Amino acid sequence: MLLEREKISALGAIERLVAMQAQLARPPYVGLWTRVQAFERADLTALFTSRKAVRGTHLRGTLHVMSARDYARFRGAVQPALSAGMQAILRDRMKGFDLDSVTTAAREVFAKGPTGFEPVRQHLIKKFPKGDERAMGYAARLHVPLLQVPDASGWGYASAADFTLAEEWLGTKISSDESPDELLLRYLAAFGPASVTDAQTWSGLARLRDAFERLRPKLVTFRDERGRELFDLPKAPRPDAETEAPVRFLPEFDNILLGHEDRTRVVADANRKHVYLPGLRVAATLLVDGTVAGAWSIESKKGVATVVVQPFVKLTKATREQVEAEGEELARFLEPAATEVAVQVA
Repeated sequence: MLLEREKISALGAIERLVAMQAQLARPPYVGLWTRVQAFERADLTALFTSRKAVRGTHLRGTLHVMSARDYARFRGAVQPALSAGMQAILRDRMKGFDLDSVTTAAREVFAKGPTGFEPVRQHLIKKFPKGDERAMGYAARLHVPLLQVPDASGWGYASAADFTLAEEWLGTKISSDESPDELLLRYLAAFGPASVTDAQTWSGLARLRDAFERLRPKLVTFRDERGRELFDLPKAPRPDAETEAPVRFLPEFDNILLGHEDRTRVVADANRKHVYLPGLRVAATLLVDGTVAGAWSIESKKGVATVVVQPFVKLTKATREQVEAEGEELARFLEPAATEVAVQVA
């Protein structure tokens, strides 16, 4: 959906992308604005308040926005990755508590209603005084299906939104099926052609070769320039390499920057340090003809909203004009109350 804005609902776009990383509340809004015709902020906010879209821990153990039905369907598929991530991060800090007992105790707190994690950790340390308070809270976060509760904040969620039990919020059973097959088919529909390691990078799941072998009869295969085998759905769109892509502004953590192990598809090696930042942050970026050509930020002062662009490459006059036009529209979207908008190209 980056070759042209598509006439699709916000919910449909989210499902096309499978999930949108949402460590910050704003990025999914920008990610939809840059892909969907006539998208408005209220379109996504309404999905949150009607519980048709949700925000919770999912791929790679990070917060994502998904459709409610996809969250319920695929939460079990990513559990092995969440469990492995917990083991890798906590290691010896898991001594002193039993995981099943911790998740049961955490559920007791969330069953009383939405809450932050401080009351949960207090409850856990009282029940398991020999355990590591924060380690137990983290274990509960990765093993109890939880969703954040939206509010009247400008981007749908407070910076420290409360969590609640997913099955209570959605009124439906959350699948515990750990088979990754259907999730991988959806991944390929969004990001194929892709390799096994690409899918592992995107999902956080390990050892997916067997799953791809099961799916092989349903797929077509290719070889990339390095000879790696790539998989895709037979009828998936595969535009010609010479297809020109328009200027697009991507939010922090955009899927296209995290969907493959081979990041050179969209980010030149020389620019990786400007995109993939310390603390696992991913910059808000500018695409020029499908390749990251800069980073951007938004500043608002005295009623003027300014999109500040830091190019990584020299922009032609024609490209600069496109950047300015698209940037002005982005500024209007981000700061609708601004009396003036501008684009500053460093």
